[in-house]
Amino acid sequence: MTLAGHDPAGGAGVQADIEAIVSQGCHPVSVITCLTVQDTCDVQRVEPVADYLIEQQAEAVLADMPIAAFKIGLLGSVAAVEAVQCILLQAPETPVILDPVLAAGGGKGLASDILVEAIRECLLPLTTLLTPNMPEAARLAMGGATRDEQAFSLLEQGCDYVLLTGTHAETEQVENVLYGERKRLRGWTWERLPGHYHGSGCTLASACAANLAKGMEVSKAVAAAQAYTWGSLQAGRKFGRCQWIPDRFYWQRA
Repeated sequence: MTLAGHDPAGGAGVQADIEAIVSQGCHPVSVITCLTVQDTCDVQRVEPVADYLIEQQAEAVLADMPIAAFKIGLLGSVAAVEAVQCILLQAPETPVILDPVLAAGGGKGLASDILVEAIRECLLPLTTLLTPNMPEAARLAMGGATRDEQAFSLLEQGCDYVLLTGTHAETEQVENVLYGERKRLRGWTWERLPGHYHGSGCTLASACAANLAKGMEVSKAVAAAQAYTWGSLQAGRKFGRCQWIPDRFYWQRA
């Protein structure tokens, strides 16, 4: 189950999640948390869905079929965070993958300090795998000057695992690191692709969620999700004026 925003440009949010989940061989069900006005350049407006509608969407599906994993994206309001918390508490054994969408790919901020605090208090303690980029990790962490220190802070706040992505670092290659069990577990290095992509974080988190839903061990699930995401980005296409959109069905055309 993906709980995320709607992107009318089709590059991020629920649309990205659905494509990534299907590509891993799973069936996606969705709960819309926000309506957005956006294109491939930036987000112009976010309109959160009422908390009771978020809960009702999820409860209807939960009463009808088993859910093997939750993937959480853009929430948009404290009330939405609290609604998602209530949903997760109904299935405490189900893996939770949280992609903390705090800013749009075009740079627009999407989360106030109050919303960030709500995510810390309500969702991090319920999270199996957190997938922040470096700016998101720095904002969510309760302290730490380095990426390692910030990741350890996030673990201390209740996450089981943190996959910290290095796309925002000024490095020749992208380094992603998985943390858990109070230590740095494994790192991966990927070729840095040219350009900017719309929905890369959604793709990665959703692929992780689908792999965990299939019963894969965390490190293997994360490794497979990264390979899939990189392939989607490499095959990406520019449909609009700004960011490229990943081709999440590239594997069908290989």
